[in-house]
Amino acid sequence: MLIRKTHSVASDGKGEGIAMPNVHRRTFLKYAGMGAAILTAGSISSCSSDDDDDGTGVSLGNGDVAVLNYAFALEQLEAAFYTQVVATPYSGISAVELDLLTDIRNHEIAHREFFKKALAGSAIPSLAVDFSTVNFTSRDSVLATAKAFEDLGVSAYNGAGRYIKTADYLVLAGKIVSVEARHAALIRDLISNGSFATDTDANGLDYVRTPAEVFAIAGTYIKTVINANTLPK
Repeated sequence: MLIRKTHSVASDGKGEGIAMPNVHRRTFLKYAGMGAAILTAGSISSCSSDDDDDGTGVSLGNGDVAVLNYAFALEQLEAAFYTQVVATPYSGISAVELDLLTDIRNHEIAHREFFKKALAGSAIPSLAVDFSTVNFTSRDSVLATAKAFEDLGVSAYNGAGRYIKTADYLVLAGKIVSVEARHAALIRDLISNGSFATDTDANGLDYVRTPAEVFAIAGTYIKTVINANTLPK
C-alpha cells in the first residue's frame, strides 16, 4: 500500500514532518532502539575494519551501526531528491505521476526519519547534496535519475545484508528493500510501460553492489565527505 502525503516538505529535504498515516509510522518506529551510528557521504575506501577510522570525513561508526548509517545516508539522498522533484514538478507532469512520485517521496522521508530516530545520538548528520547534474524540468532526466537511485538503493541493501549481525536488523533491511524494489518497478513503468520486471540477472535476481561501488555512484550527488572505512568486512 502506498503512503499518501498529508502535508508538504521543504525542498531542501528537511521535512516539516513525516507525511504518513500513524499506522505506518508505528510500524516503522517499533524497531527504534536499534543502536547508534554515524555517517556522512563522499568517499569510501576498500578496506573495512572497526579499527580503520582514520578521522577523514564523517564516520559511519562500527558494526551494525555502520551498516545502519550507510542505509541512513542513502535514504537521506533519496528523500532529498524526491522532495525536490515534488517541489518543482517537471514540465508536463500528470496528476497521476505527481501523486505517485509524492508517495515515493513520503516513503523515503519515512525511511530517513526512521533511521534517524533509531540511531539517535549515533546518527550521522544531515548530508549536503548536489543535484546540479539533474534537470528537474525534464521528465526524462528526473525519471532516469529516479531509476538510478532506486536501483542503487536496492543493490546497496542487497549488498549490505551480509554485513548485518543482528537478525532483527536483517529483517528490517528486508522490509525496506522490498519497498525500494517496488519503487524501482514503478519508475520503470513510468519510463516504459510494462518494463517493471526488466533488468534482473539471468536467474531473475536483483543486483548487488558493495559499499565502495555504491559510494562511487552516490558520490556524484553527495557533497559531504563520508568515511565508510569502518563498515564491517
